[in-house]
Amino acid sequence: MLAVYGIGFLQGACFHFVVLAQGGVHGYAAFAPLPLRVFFACLLVLDPLIAVLVGLARPAGVPLEGGVMVLDAAANWLVNWPQVRDDPAWLLRPVGLLPITLFCLFVLATQVPLLRVIKGNGPRRGGGDPSSTAVHNRRTGPRSPA
Repeated sequence: MLAVYGIGFLQGACFHFVVLAQGGVHGYAAFAPLPLRVFFACLLVLDPLIAVLVGLARPAGVPLEGGVMVLDAAANWLVNWPQVRDDPAWLLRPVGLLPITLFCLFVLATQVPLLRVIKGNGPRRGGGDPSSTAVHNRRTGPRSPA
């Protein structure tokens, strides 16, 4: 799961790098208002930062990734809405709204489980259910330290 996060956010950073390398600070001027252009430019730093934080299993990266993805998806829907309204098939293009929207949904759907795993409250290695240990301890009593 962490690999999907890393790939998604690093791909986003690469896209923003290409746009800014080709058009400079005006790379988004053709289709985005100034506040969104600033936000899109900031993603050049935020996307790799999130990839590193989540890759290193830092809890701070999880809410940051969710917030950034919601803002990124909303901003992309805002700038692409005229095309989607005029031609709904625009949404089905393999580049643009479809992957951004799907990745945003993936991030939001996996955010709480990822945070639990990072904080150590999630499923334990080996696939065991943490509640099964508690059930076992109630029946046999807690193990004494050796």
